[in-house]
Amino acid sequence: MSRWHTTAAVCALLITTLAGSAQAQDKAPKAVYETSCSGCHASGVLNAPKFGDAAAWAARTKAGLPALVKSAAAGTAKGMPPRGGRADLNDAQLRAVIDYMVAGTAAPPPPAPTPQVANAAPAPASGAEVNAFNRLLKPLGRVNRPAVESGIHDPSNDMTLQLQPPSVAFNGLPRSMAGNHIDWVKSLDSKGINPRWDRNDPTAAAVVMDLNIVREVKGSMPDVVYPHKQHTEWLDCSNCHPAIFLPQKGANQISMASILLGQKCGVCHGKVAFPVSECRLCHSRKKATATVAGPARP
Repeated sequence: MSRWHTTAAVCALLITTLAGSAQAQDKAPKAVYETSCSGCHASGVLNAPKFGDAAAWAARTKAGLPALVKSAAAGTAKGMPPRGGRADLNDAQLRAVIDYMVAGTAAPPPPAPTPQVANAAPAPASGAEVNAFNRLLKPLGRVNRPAVESGIHDPSNDMTLQLQPPSVAFNGLPRSMAGNHIDWVKSLDSKGINPRWDRNDPTAAAVVMDLNIVREVKGSMPDVVYPHKQHTEWLDCSNCHPAIFLPQKGANQISMASILLGQKCGVCHGKVAFPVSECRLCHSRKKATATVAGPARP
């Protein structure tokens, strides 16, 4: 047996012995190198590229790291057994060890996750109350999700898949930039939708009250107009009276603070009706122009 073959056999035996004792050990690049690779790559036995020797490794990486990993996985005729004797390493782990030896230092830590932008639109959390008041007025991710992603319907129920997707159901309805991007009042006016007034009697006609309530607002904001017509086309009076609003003039104290806490108008708006960020939909009547008396003229 020639001297070259003797040395190669010894090297292979050394690597195999070291590898065999390391099968159950840590697969981190540094640990694998120290237990299985350093026998040859620390001293350069049989011209093995030394740890951190940039010039020596450059010649091996000309064809790219994937080719080098493939070669290391197959083993070499000079005595390196397949995967350096570590058959328990997959290609990704083998590449990590090679990267470690090429760099001559520990692999850099993975990049930190990109911090979430404060104004990003979060998706509804699993199990979260989808109709909870959205105090920060952030859009809850993609609007008009399919029923299986809505957070309202049971995704494990086969019948959920039979429901018409909102994007299909809402096709052709007037658009809006608020809420779920459908102008429901215009949809009612144009007969694009015909809500059932009574869940037990599909032929029951709505009891509509065409009455506007105007609430004067202090400051520069326009006064608020509350239209009963649009609300009673959807709802029976008992939905709001008397639990939310007492049907008596001057009996209801309403403020933006209470609305933002999900009270009064905030019972619906910000939950199942357009959000309170659409100020002009409620503050819709211009204030009367004040007349200032001028100096008397002769």
